[in-house]
Amino acid sequence: MTGQTKSSTSKADVPRRAPDCTLVIFGGGGDLTKRLLVPSLYDLAAMDVLSRKFRIIVVDRMEMTSEAWSAHLFDEISAFAKDKAGEFAHGRLDKSVWQKMMKNVEFLAGDITESEIYQRVATSLGHNSAIFYFAVAAQFFGTILKSLGKAKLFEEDGFFRRVIIEKPFGHNLASAKALNKVALANAREDQIYRIDHFFGKEAVQSMMAIRFANTLFEPLWRQEYIDHVQITAAETIGVEKRGKFYEGTGALRDMVPNHLFVLLSITGMAPPSSLAAEVVRSEKTRLLDAIRPIKVKDFVVAQYRAGKVEGEKRPAYRNEPDVDPKSDVETYAALKLHIDNWRWAGVPFYLRTGKRLAARKTEVAVIFKKTPYQLFKQGSADAMPNVIRFQLDPIRGLAMHFMVKEPGLEEVTTPVQNTFRYDDFFKSRANVGYEALLYDCMCGDQMLFQSAATIEAGWAALESVNPPKNRKLCFYAAGDQGPKEADQLLERDGRSWLPLID
Repeated sequence: MTGQTKSSTSKADVPRRAPDCTLVIFGGGGDLTKRLLVPSLYDLAAMDVLSRKFRIIVVDRMEMTSEAWSAHLFDEISAFAKDKAGEFAHGRLDKSVWQKMMKNVEFLAGDITESEIYQRVATSLGHNSAIFYFAVAAQFFGTILKSLGKAKLFEEDGFFRRVIIEKPFGHNLASAKALNKVALANAREDQIYRIDHFFGKEAVQSMMAIRFANTLFEPLWRQEYIDHVQITAAETIGVEKRGKFYEGTGALRDMVPNHLFVLLSITGMAPPSSLAAEVVRSEKTRLLDAIRPIKVKDFVVAQYRAGKVEGEKRPAYRNEPDVDPKSDVETYAALKLHIDNWRWAGVPFYLRTGKRLAARKTEVAVIFKKTPYQLFKQGSADAMPNVIRFQLDPIRGLAMHFMVKEPGLEEVTTPVQNTFRYDDFFKSRANVGYEALLYDCMCGDQMLFQSAATIEAGWAALESVNPPKNRKLCFYAAGDQGPKEADQLLERDGRSWLPLID
């Protein structure tokens, strides 16, 4: 059953043009730059919201001209645009849009561990606004922050200077605190933008609107009515060519304190009094601060073995390129959380994420308590509680499960589903998730970015299970729903995971 509605646009929906600034990309030759950062800039240029004086300074070790860098990226990103299943599915790039975005590009070859490159950046910038983007390995974050501070590149005088720091922001509480200390020793908190592209996804941002723009949901969003919550981020892909990175990270650190906690905070936070960045971020931090220390029995880590995904044979994780044949790194993590506050006391939150699973799916499912008394007869279908599912990827929308009367003479009920799909009501457009984040940084809005306190609260919640070597490693076949131990995590509470394949 699918509902229908209308959407409209007005002049108020057209965003203002971003202020004049230069984007300085440290690591301009890397994978993140070509797959996410530049495609997002292209989308902003296509929307005509970049400043007419927008500039790009590329910093990388390789020797290359600005023209060669632009031409190389055009060829690479053109291939992404042809992928109809991808988030950057433009079909073909508009050369006029590309040229508008790339008309002011400067390539600076240099070593980010040497002071000389920062002096060259300072000379090129002059007294103009700038955003410094860290598209490099996390091990260089501290070095770049210190070097920018030493070169006085965070100083402002009638212009702004901001920095965007990619995840992972630390690998545990101690390292996150250390990195925050370095960042705040060289820049102010309002200059620091800790990015997580999950916040930039339209469907994720819409979760807040659905919760707080409708009286239908908020009165029920508490322990009196909700039985439990399931948060899922499942992938069919393996580690691809990122074996070296994954060997030092694993599923827990790669996904839980950032992506899954983004969804957790939006799902569980109290209504903010406004959309001011400090108000929204403090509510998210307060929610993460209330997470009870996780018990080892409430935590499962597993690794995929050989199997079939969508009919294709896939190797075991230990047989992937650049992976130790005896690796004990987890590719799957599941955990049960309790949030100790009045709203959520007694409501478990179950989180799971993994690679090489049966289906690609990211969603938040809110499962309500059953009615206290069964007034109607049950039909042929099994009874089920009311469920609200925020569908985030690959389907974007909302699904609601509830009971209705079956046609006939008797009072018999059966479960049905009502769905909303973004693509049914809004014009589909390419969006890789960074567009809103880059635009907001240019405009000085930190609402969709993590604060130091939020980052540290997330890592603090995982202290008892990080590193995950404190827990026995389980296994599952590629193409499965996950390990049986993750099923048991819910079964002992009389619950079960929603299936990955509907």
